[in-house]
Amino acid sequence: MTDTPRSAYQALEVRATLVTVGVLLTLAAVAWWSIVGQAADMADMASGLGAIGTAMMPFDMSAATFMAMWATMMVAMMFPTVAPIVLLHRMVSRRRGDSVVPTVAFGVGYLIVWTAAGVVPLAVLVAFRNVAHDTAWVAPLGGAVLVVCGVYQFTRWKLACQRACRSPMSFLMTHDFGGGVVGALRTGATHGAYCLGCCWALMTVLFVVGLMNLVWMAAIAVVFLAEKNWRYGAALARVVGTLVIALGLGVLLQPALLASISI
Repeated sequence: MTDTPRSAYQALEVRATLVTVGVLLTLAAVAWWSIVGQAADMADMASGLGAIGTAMMPFDMSAATFMAMWATMMVAMMFPTVAPIVLLHRMVSRRRGDSVVPTVAFGVGYLIVWTAAGVVPLAVLVAFRNVAHDTAWVAPLGGAVLVVCGVYQFTRWKLACQRACRSPMSFLMTHDFGGGVVGALRTGATHGAYCLGCCWALMTVLFVVGLMNLVWMAAIAVVFLAEKNWRYGAALARVVGTLVIALGLGVLLQPALLASISI
């Protein structure tokens, strides 16, 4: 290959791609390793709705421990899905002459939004920890939550947020808060909000079946990745929505089903 400025720049682009994607996947892999290692100890403290009121759901976890666990889950499940936009942000930053710091700030802003969202399941788990076992409304509640989550997959809010997640170039062009750390942090937080709008419903399904249910976690993480990056991701969202609605209706008709799909 002829050694030209263009070829040198292309080599830099390839290196930046490999480094950026490699860092995101490494962080996700470390997070998965941590979650798998802690699953046995924490499963009884973050179970699904089917375990409410049983010895399996005492939830004596501190708020700080739960939030740390939640943040680790978000890194494991979400970082692979945002690799394209993080990579694109890095390319734009490099062309501006910025260092890697703004792109790190972008990722931090994104993670802050998803970590803050963990306050909601924390509050629900705390509220439910003293509920008596065999409470009649637990299974209908679980079924209703699943139906609502499935229906959300068909709404215009879901479609709008998914579109933002599936179009990284368009997103960065319309949400450019300028160079530097502060601008990148705002851009990352904004993208995190769109991502939350796209994914909160399926993440709520995880709360129903068990936050530390590794099989469900892995399955939902794959769905997130495909919804955002696969060419048929928009259609997949509707297929998954249909399946979640069907599961919710099954729980409403057969309440015992909730315990069988929960930890």
